[in-house]
Amino acid sequence: MPPSRLLVVGAGVAGQTLVREILRDRLPAEPVAFLDDDESLAGQTVCGLPVLGTSEDLERVASEVDAQEVLLAIPSSGGRLVRRLVILCKRAGLPFRIVPGLRDIILGDVSFAQVSHVEPEHLLGRESVDFKDEEASRVVAGRRVLVTGAGGSIGSELCRHLLDLEPAELILLGRGENSLFDIGTELESQRGETRLQTVIADVRDRARLRVLAGRLQPDLILHAAAHKHVPFMEDNPEEAVAVNVGGTANLIEFARTVGAERFVLISTDKAVMPSSIMGATKKLAEQLVRQAAADGDGTRFMTVRFGNVLGSRGSVVPFFMKRIAAGQPLPITDPQMTRYFMTIKEAALLVIEAMVLGERGATYILEMGNAVSILELARNLLVLSGYDPAGGDDGPGIEITGLRPGERLHEVLHEPDEQLLPSENPLIRRAVAGDTDPARVAAAVDDLLALAVAGDTGGLRRLLADLTGRAVLVAPPLE
Repeated sequence: MPPSRLLVVGAGVAGQTLVREILRDRLPAEPVAFLDDDESLAGQTVCGLPVLGTSEDLERVASEVDAQEVLLAIPSSGGRLVRRLVILCKRAGLPFRIVPGLRDIILGDVSFAQVSHVEPEHLLGRESVDFKDEEASRVVAGRRVLVTGAGGSIGSELCRHLLDLEPAELILLGRGENSLFDIGTELESQRGETRLQTVIADVRDRARLRVLAGRLQPDLILHAAAHKHVPFMEDNPEEAVAVNVGGTANLIEFARTVGAERFVLISTDKAVMPSSIMGATKKLAEQLVRQAAADGDGTRFMTVRFGNVLGSRGSVVPFFMKRIAAGQPLPITDPQMTRYFMTIKEAALLVIEAMVLGERGATYILEMGNAVSILELARNLLVLSGYDPAGGDDGPGIEITGLRPGERLHEVLHEPDEQLLPSENPLIRRAVAGDTDPARVAAAVDDLLALAVAGDTGGLRRLLADLTGRAVLVAPPLE
């Protein structure tokens, strides 16, 4: 089979590096020309190939040189530029691939083997994380590590990367046996000398955790188990409190009982000035962790807070992709809505790095980059799926539906009275809390759980509003 004729967009370092590698190693591709938006390069020859125009000339040049594939070799490109190039490739009827990000180029770690198909994260313009595995290994290797919610999106990704650090034992705890079976089976062939242990348990069950404390002796605990869907928790506030507040209180008690060295709560930007029940319960969970740290026992309690994760189960990207596959319109609650996004791999690696930093009582905030327009994200996914986001091609299209209860237009990553300080990792900042009273929250846990058990949703909302100072959490009276 003859090699694919390759039109390379970007005649800079990345494009030149890849063309030289293809020619030197006789790889199964035939570079035929460059395009570059630096108009001074027009008509010049780079690596023996002509520069035949800018990216806007893609359709014309592709036809002239009989290109069969396009390589996007602009590692510093933002999501908007990648989307425009993808549209041009679609119009030309050509498949397209993209080079690694700018960080990989700087590290000298770019090769043709790393070229990949364009994914949603490329359209966001995010970079990969430079993971300090040696430092992480010093904390994790040879230790016993427990991950709650291990069958979930974040929990399972944490397990994958923790296993690479060669802990003595990795304990996967969750209540969903099917999801735990899936991640346990996946990791079994990769575990090396690490002992894998799967534990079916519900973090709400204090008695069960007390029994487990007599059997398990984890050194490190990463608490990812949580209810996270805002609309569902608006309708089920008792569950939100039982899992997100009660479950966290139970895990704190568990950590103290087993004498864990470090405890990491996985939190969310929705905990900041919460407008939803879910956000309020995660804010209280943060306060419980802060109070546990202030109590000064041996465990280093800390929180890691970040925004939305691309590709996590139930998140907007897989939801939109399922709608596109079914030919259904993409529902956008408001054209102005924005959210912060990072890839699931980024989130997991940075959570581990924050655990390594390990300052007692710290609230670490991950660098989320710029907020992303949900409308723009929907358009991006339509483009990747071969549809015109402006409509007119019988594609699924976009539908504006209106804000749902508890939703807000824009998320924020820190409270107004939180002071942000740098850490040793430029992608992780530490938030220093202002005037808060975490002891008051810890004292109110039993009252919250009693209201949840009784199904007193009105009382539950009022107490959540009082504890968080957010009157918006009280449901308006029925007309």
